[in-house]
Amino acid sequence: MLSTSSYLINDKKYSFLKDLELKEVNHGVFNGNWTGNGEITKSISPSNGKIIAEIKNGNKNDYEDCVKASEEAYKVWADLPLPKRGEIVRQIGNALREKIEPLGKLVSLEMGKILPEGIGEVQEYVDICDYAVGLSRSLNGAIIPSERPGHALLEKWNPLGLIGVISAFNFPIAVYGWNSAIAMVCGDTILWKPAPTTPLVSIATINIISKVLEQNGINSAVATLCNGGADIGKNLATDTRIKLLSFTGSTQVGHQVGVEVQKRFGKHLLELGGNNAIIVNEDADIDMVITSTVFACAGTAGQRCTTTRRLIIHEKVYDEVLSRLKKAYSQIINRIGDPLDSKTLLGPLHSAESVAKFEQTISEAQKQGGAIEFGGKLVGSTGFFVEPTIISGLKHDSPVVHSECFAPIVYILKASNLKEAISWNNEVPQGLSSSLFTQNVNNIFEWIGPFGSDCGIINVNIPTSGAEIGGAFGGEKHTGGGRESGSDSWKQYMRRSTITINHSRELPLAQGIKFE
Repeated sequence: MLSTSSYLINDKKYSFLKDLELKEVNHGVFNGNWTGNGEITKSISPSNGKIIAEIKNGNKNDYEDCVKASEEAYKVWADLPLPKRGEIVRQIGNALREKIEPLGKLVSLEMGKILPEGIGEVQEYVDICDYAVGLSRSLNGAIIPSERPGHALLEKWNPLGLIGVISAFNFPIAVYGWNSAIAMVCGDTILWKPAPTTPLVSIATINIISKVLEQNGINSAVATLCNGGADIGKNLATDTRIKLLSFTGSTQVGHQVGVEVQKRFGKHLLELGGNNAIIVNEDADIDMVITSTVFACAGTAGQRCTTTRRLIIHEKVYDEVLSRLKKAYSQIINRIGDPLDSKTLLGPLHSAESVAKFEQTISEAQKQGGAIEFGGKLVGSTGFFVEPTIISGLKHDSPVVHSECFAPIVYILKASNLKEAISWNNEVPQGLSSSLFTQNVNNIFEWIGPFGSDCGIINVNIPTSGAEIGGAFGGEKHTGGGRESGSDSWKQYMRRSTITINHSRELPLAQGIKFE
């Protein structure tokens, strides 16, 4: 039996664990019942390196039980009227609202982002539930004019079936929420494999969802959970019973996942790496630039897929922007600390591996000619804290500039004009998010046009991070091409049928073909 660490249980600061009904014994698999027969995993607090809890992961048999339970639940779930499914998702949103503070605190404790961001992440799940409820009353097909007399041509959408979701550590609840709320409304069931380092968030979330399902007399295996390692991920990728696999993570692993899913002609939704740039044109509002850039570069300790990695500044305002950015960073450095502390602005990196990657990237940038303008060091003797870092002096096409390090490191580049800046924005393999700061309407339309940014998310006078749930989220090129959250992303969770009904006594062929 595996118990939560005593330093948490005995500290009033962590009483929220009991509010979430996290018990002293926690299993990492839910198939309608809590179980787990695999290896033990340890949840580590990034703030102090201490063990939060030990969890029993799932093994191959646990995975199989989850799939079978989900398929059984699908038979009833998919047959419910769409508005009825929406009503249950509405209740899930309300249940999350009731637990928003303790669940947000758990995100901060286990992932490391500051509390406003932890709570904001739960709010994102609440918002997407509200959005999905609206979809439950508005999803529709189409009636298309038929060229044949006495014929009706229709389009109808039906559920796909069992959906797999592999989420990443940096958004341990929101990404699952994007997928699950919409997939559930569409009539799918979901099997979730969270990041191995954030098991408690997933357990607490499924606790909330399963109770709502049970209160409505619904098989709680509509939403199953299988914590585990790469073996569980491989099962999801190769299993033909998984109709769509949504994967959020690195480009390297995402490529492997995509290939495996494609081998079996499955569907995949990939949200992979980003190497996002903010372009500061000569006519930009510098006050807006500085405010936006600080959060975009250093927020979440640089661990958002939409974090700004490159700051491309027009040569006329380069010195001013750099000087003011360094001054702003100097105010952050004194507010690095425990993410659960309301005074903290910058929490830790997520793991010791992240810290090692930070140090390696700093060293590589210096070898390639980079100069540290600010930061570049570790902070404190406990936890995984680093300084937000600004690096200048590198060429726009330096190898380290074209790679993504999940840490608060930004490269500043000097451009001579907007056309050059746009070309630099587009030259990296990734294509997630991008921003232009300008007051010129002509520049705006050049930026959003066919020869402007090649990213999936294109912003003007706002930073690269902080997307709204109403718009489709995702990127192009090595970012994967998938879309989650708003707009028409729901279509990925359903299959489309083109239906022709002949209600006449004749059998005319299309295109006027005669075969008599």
